[in-house]
Amino acid sequence: MEMLQWIAIGLIAGAIAKLIMPGHDPGGCIVTLLLGIAGAMLAGFVGRLAGLYRAGESAGLIAAILGAVAILAAYRLFARRN
Repeated sequence: MEMLQWIAIGLIAGAIAKLIMPGHDPGGCIVTLLLGIAGAMLAGFVGRLAGLYRAGESAGLIAAILGAVAILAAYRLFARRN
């Protein structure tokens, strides 16, 4: 069930991250949404390490958006180098 929460929050976070960081992404909208899911997972993992979340809790929407923006920025930087 936790994975479904990450996916749902990640899709929303990916869409919001795209609004925060407009521009052309090499992978398009689908890749941006997948990066949002990865950002939500990253936020949940980092939040657990920092003691903000317990096992079984998903990351909050704001944390997921921050994670998605971070991953989207890293993806754009990496994609531009290649």
